[in-house]
Amino acid sequence: MDIQNKLIVITGASSGIGAAAAEALAAKGGRVVLLARTQAKLEAVAARIKAEGGQAFVYAVDLGDETAVAHITAAIQQELGTPDVLINNAGSGQWRAVDEVTPAEARQMMTLPYHAAYGMTYGFLAAMLQRNSGHIINMTSVAAYMAIPGATAYATARWAMRGFSLGLAADVNTTQLCVTLLAPSKVSSPYFTNNPGSEERIPKIDKIYPTLTPEQVAKKIVKIITQEKCGEIVIPLSVRLTIAFKRLFAWPVNTLLLRTGWKR
Repeated sequence: MDIQNKLIVITGASSGIGAAAAEALAAKGGRVVLLARTQAKLEAVAARIKAEGGQAFVYAVDLGDETAVAHITAAIQQELGTPDVLINNAGSGQWRAVDEVTPAEARQMMTLPYHAAYGMTYGFLAAMLQRNSGHIINMTSVAAYMAIPGATAYATARWAMRGFSLGLAADVNTTQLCVTLLAPSKVSSPYFTNNPGSEERIPKIDKIYPTLTPEQVAKKIVKIITQEKCGEIVIPLSVRLTIAFKRLFAWPVNTLLLRTGWKR
């Protein structure tokens, strides 16, 4: 897909991967629509984009509010049109064990990313299907591929994103829509600052893998769109190989995760 003049909706666009993706896609000529809760942060991202000659549109919204999501998807279609690309990037949640997370907190962790992604996709899907084109990118993490001690509710939400993405791809398999699940390893984003205590729970095996920058993930997103790469994508290659090895030889990888992971 040629990004020039394409309408690209990005959730969680106020910082981290979302902001980096917005700037990278706008630099390629995309018309980026920025969604997140905080108006001021979105305006700052939009200002950087416009300063470079790009196009950016800001919609402040609580993506955890089902009604607000329905309203915002309708407003975007009425004011700007049907997106060519939807990037479901918004997410939250701390790395905690089951007994450290109340059922209410677990539901909230599921809301962002899973329920928000479902609602955003539902709001645009009918128009995309009618047009018979479009690309939906769902962001998750490598926690969607392995059981990590001390991160159950967080990982469950990421597994939900994986299941949603695979199910959605099956739903639209006879159409021209492309669905991609992108799972990066650890990213140097504000997530760990906003969720204190989570970084310490990452298994020590993580030290052998490179920490990605938001800009590196954004570069991958641009490539996924331009090359119309559908399906599951894990980055970097070293983590992808570990997951492939785990599928063949589950015991040694699971043992490493448990032995190097959080201890009660």
